[in-house]
Order: sequence, then structure tokens, then C-alpha cells
Amino acid sequence: MKIRIALIQMDITFGQPARNKEKVIEKVREAARKKVDIIVLPELWTTGYDLSRIDEIADQANESIDLISKLAKQYQINIVGGSIAKKGPEGVTNTLFVINRQGMLVKDYNKVHLFRLMKEEKYLIEGSDDGLFSLEGIPSAGVICYDIRFPEWIRTHMLANTKMLFVVAEWPEPRIDHWRALLVSRAIENQCFVIGCNRTGEDPANKFGGRSLIVGPWGEMIEEADNSETILYGEIDLADVDKTRSAIPVFTDRRPDLYRY
Repeated sequence: MKIRIALIQMDITFGQPARNKEKVIEKVREAARKKVDIIVLPELWTTGYDLSRIDEIADQANESIDLISKLAKQYQINIVGGSIAKKGPEGVTNTLFVINRQGMLVKDYNKVHLFRLMKEEKYLIEGSDDGLFSLEGIPSAGVICYDIRFPEWIRTHMLANTKMLFVVAEWPEPRIDHWRALLVSRAIENQCFVIGCNRTGEDPANKFGGRSLIVGPWGEMIEEADNSETILYGEIDLADVDKTRSAIPVFTDRRPDLYRY
């Protein structure tokens, strides 16, 4: 089964959800013309890291989810909606969500590992559930940025025969080599496709690295962007996951009885 994917690597206007939504509408429309199956957005694409105002500008009534739902239904495309700041009764979460071709919400996942270097823990509340979902019958998972530094969290998702791992991010330029190395490592050790969508551009405190990419289950680089604003297109063949896992049976050879965390 072959899947066409588009990753929207965009600059995010700091703290201005209305402008960012306009841009996403344009980018989704552009990607839809290429007849892709899945579109992926970056982390916190509505607000950026304007955390000091996040309580004011976060989604409070599923506005962004409703927008992406309408676009997915209009263009008959699955959309991994990046993540948004979502305000609930207990506070604001950094929430990844997934919409299918029919415009239905199939998953929302609140970021589990908050990134202290960008003071997320001061403004956001952490999640406690996994990022597993099924997209057109394909076992998949989604995580957010800092999550990829926790291989035990990623492996937890892979034990469900997951074939595609989506990573949405605002990964800074100074550590962009870590981004690439970590995603390639997660692909090799879990023998799956890793689809990483990062933002580009700058905010008042950070410069972001772009380099969105698609990595295959052998760790091969299928597609990779530079640090400019762009839409990265790629095609994957899900049969490659089973071939790789048959060639080197990592999951069969695991010894979880000896593993201690």
C-alpha cells in the first residue's frame, strides 16, 4: 500500500492565530492539488510559542479542529493537524489531533513531555494518554517534538504493530542535528516510517530549523526539506515495514522480562 504525504513546513506568525489559519488554508489547498493522502502540520501552528498569552489566544471551542475538519472533508484528505494550544477546564494543553477524509476527529493527544527549556511547564498541563490511532486501517501514532527524546515512550507505541510515526515540532535551529539524528534512530530501532514536520522561521526568542523529513524503516532518508518555507512531498510503501521487520526480527527477539526502567 503506497501513501502520498505532504508536510507543511511553515513560518508561524507569533501569537496571531487568525493569520496562521489563513496561511494553513492556503497551504492545504496547495497540497490538495497534488492528490496526496495525508497532510501534516507542525506543532503549535496557530499561536507559536507565545506562551505568556497562551491562556488568552488558545483554542477554547475547537475552532482550529473544526477548521481542519472542514478542509479534510472538502478535499477528501487525511490531516495530521499538527498541534494547537487547546484550553480546557483544567488549563491549556499542547494537543496533536488527526482528522480523516470524512472530516471526523480520530485522535487527540496531549503532549506528555513538556519542554522546560521553553518554559512549557509554566503555562501548559501535561498529558497522560498515548498517541495511538488508526488511519484508513493503518496502525499509526503521533507525538510532539520533545517526545522523541524518550525512546521508551516511542517504543510503547510501536508495540501495537505501528507502521507510521508522525512527529510534529517547533525544533530550534541550534539543535537541528539532534532532530535529524533522533528521527533516523527512532525509525531504525522501531523499523517504521517516521514522518517529521517541523516549522521554520523565527519568533522573538528562537530561530527554528525546518528540515522536515520522511525516514524509511531501514533509516533511509526518503525526503528532506531545507530550512525554507515549503511543502515537502513524499511517497511511502507500507510493505517496506513488514519486509524490514521480517529481515531483522527485533520485536520477536525482545526480552522485556529483563528490561528495567
